[in-house]
Amino acid sequence: MPLSTSITSRLQDQHETIHELIKGFSEEQLTRKIIPGKWSTLEQIAHLTTYQPVFLQRIQRMEHEQGLSFERYVADNDPNFVECCKKPVKDTLNDLTTQRFVINNHLTGLSEPALRCSGRHLKYGLLTIPEWTEFFLLHEAHHLFSIFMLTCELRNSLQ
Repeated sequence: MPLSTSITSRLQDQHETIHELIKGFSEEQLTRKIIPGKWSTLEQIAHLTTYQPVFLQRIQRMEHEQGLSFERYVADNDPNFVECCKKPVKDTLNDLTTQRFVINNHLTGLSEPALRCSGRHLKYGLLTIPEWTEFFLLHEAHHLFSIFMLTCELRNSLQ
């Protein structure tokens, strides 16, 4: 059961959408809280960036350990997220791209037996590595949609 074409394609390119969504916005605009109490565009990007190493570590653990269960990742409790929010967006995007390259190479290089390894998500149950990857990509897509909505609202507020 190799990774599907859909997964490998999105894994390689989906995150690149961020560049299109934030094009033309200043650093100050991207850090603006458009919706009170919700993340800014930069915080959305920081979350996607800091979750990637967590995802890769989970995959690597699944390859070597059985019976794993993973707690929900909460970005606000992650010191790496807090630090990432302080970085310029250009640096954060470079980190995101570099990490994605590592994740993509790791996953596409896995053998079929390794892809059958699994870990338990506390809400969604036992997931194989391809299923975890699908979850990762759909989670990312959710945040890309949030970035889309935030940048649309920001653009409208500037007109």
